Amino acid sequence: MVCTQCNATNSRLSAFVSPQRDACREGRRAIISAKMVLMHEQRLLPLTAKPAGQLLIHEIYRSVQGESTFAGLPCVFVRLAVCDARCVWCDTPHAFTQGTPSPLDAVVAKVLEYRTSLVEVTGGEPLIQPEVFPLMRRLADMGLTVLLETSGAHDVGPVDRRVHIIMDLKCPDSGECAHNRWQNLDVLKTTDEIKFVIASERDFHWTEQTIRQHQLDRRFAVLVSPVFGAVTPLQLANWLLSSGLHVRFQLQLHKVIWDPNARGV
Repeated sequence: MVCTQCNATNSRLSAFVSPQRDACREGRRAIISAKMVLMHEQRLLPLTAKPAGQLLIHEIYRSVQGESTFAGLPCVFVRLAVCDARCVWCDTPHAFTQGTPSPLDAVVAKVLEYRTSLVEVTGGEPLIQPEVFPLMRRLADMGLTVLLETSGAHDVGPVDRRVHIIMDLKCPDSGECAHNRWQNLDVLKTTDEIKFVIASERDFHWTEQTIRQHQLDRRFAVLVSPVFGAVTPLQLANWLLSSGLHVRFQLQLHKVIWDPNARGV
């Protein structure tokens, strides 16, 4: 027999405990949210001293394009400083805080010195500096082929339509998967490219599911590459062949040609 007195007592306890439990959950969420905002602000701190109208530049150099469908071509790289993401496998953490303010005219002049028709704007995360938009527009106005490499966490809508966007979709093991801006998929052009950096078999399964769900291989050039030192080229090649996907396998050519830790190559 069910004790009606016990039931009544339990109901009163539930009515008391449930709001407290919900309040604790909300409190924890608020604390986590506040920590994330603070962390984001700290990551952008190097930009606060940058003069308006200038770019915080980490480096500008000429090398062989190591990734994308443009791989193998001579290319000038304009690497902007500062990134609001922290991918576990990031190979350019030195760009997080190291940069020199530079007027747009100086950046354009430096690029033109190399007399190379292909230029990539990269980072860091280029799209967190608003001056990057007029920079890309000016480079395109000069008849250069302009590439933009971006994390996929920021709106690519304002990017000049002549620019070839190479956009990451961050896999789970990057630690940044939650920040993928899925709305960008409806903004990208058919000439743009989507890149998946694979750190594990779990990442590859997620990539396969994402490509099929959004029909990415029918809409864009899709690139998959292994995290250097985490997944071997053979492993990724086998996963790709077993999946039946028709996407492009790529390696970072610059890490094959030069020391993997070398800068400015």
